[in-house]
Amino acid sequence: MKFVVSSTVLLSHLQAISRVINSKNSLPILDNFLLNLEGKTLTMTASDIETTLITSLEVDNAEGSGKVAVASRLLLDTLREFSDQPLSFSINDSNLAMVITSANGSYNFIGQNGDEYPRLPELQEDARVLTMDVDFLANGIVKTLFCTADDELRPVMNGVFFDIYRDNITMVATDAHKLVRYKTQHTNITLGEEEEKVNFILPKKPATMLKNILPKESGEVEIKFDSKNAYFRLSNYTMICRQVEGRFPNYNGVIPKSNLYKIIIDRVSWLNALKRVSVFSNQASNLVKLAFSNNQIHISAQDIDFSISAEETISCQFEGDPIKIGFKSAFLIEILNNISASEVVLELTDPSRAGLILPFENEANEEILMLLMPMLLND
Repeated sequence: MKFVVSSTVLLSHLQAISRVINSKNSLPILDNFLLNLEGKTLTMTASDIETTLITSLEVDNAEGSGKVAVASRLLLDTLREFSDQPLSFSINDSNLAMVITSANGSYNFIGQNGDEYPRLPELQEDARVLTMDVDFLANGIVKTLFCTADDELRPVMNGVFFDIYRDNITMVATDAHKLVRYKTQHTNITLGEEEEKVNFILPKKPATMLKNILPKESGEVEIKFDSKNAYFRLSNYTMICRQVEGRFPNYNGVIPKSNLYKIIIDRVSWLNALKRVSVFSNQASNLVKLAFSNNQIHISAQDIDFSISAEETISCQFEGDPIKIGFKSAFLIEILNNISASEVVLELTDPSRAGLILPFENEANEEILMLLMPMLLND
């Protein structure tokens, strides 16, 4: 089979799917891209067995059809060195010898039999179909991915939980220290008459893949899933992944329902103050203390071992009895970095209960809630 394709266009597609490939694979064939030519469409696949990413593009002067597996690193390293120019690919169907011809030379590869590449899993007949706007899916993954855990003992927390109702979808992630709940009504799903909701857990790796490719997409994404696998169909990519098996924790049960204190704070001022003061916190605990009184926040940190300390006071909207609470500064900074609103609301009950951090104003059709567990204060 033969075809001609732009070097930069091919490289951009292959780089996008190459992130799926592991540095060490259980099957040697997974070190390769699968190239499949049908008519004028070249389909490229990369996989690590559990996650597969597929993309396609139109080529010129196509002759024949077929599939071949090509060493991913060798092909990428070759394409990176070309300026934008047409490249001619010629693959011998009998011995899988592949020749790339450019304006100035030729480059010889040996491919592998494409039939040895793992086949895609088939969804069960009762698979659900969900459609949602690409932008809302992208926002949901960006807002939740940083909260996923790396916990071998509790693998259900190593991903993003999709909790899907008739009129909304809730995406949740937690590492037991912090939790994010992102809700959007911009979805469309058909459930059975007796079904209230369906759900699945998207592992961290495919969620990271989506985070990278979704900003380049537009329109809607179709999500098909059964009890084991999920398909994400975009305009330029298709991703298939195995779900995390198990039962996700009852996230609504840990979110405080009624909070005595509601404090409105300028997000950027608070974030910058935390960054400055946290430099002086104990390296092991990373503790910062927040004391609220009379429309002010007193932020302090110290490391007794090195005899260093810092404190800052910034304004806020707060009325009520004074309250002190401690948080791990790295987690609090991470949460504030993942909220785009100019003002945030901090809701507290007492220094031993979780604090809620919410945007003062949510975007249209979106609702974001972030929860952070406190650290005990000695004073």
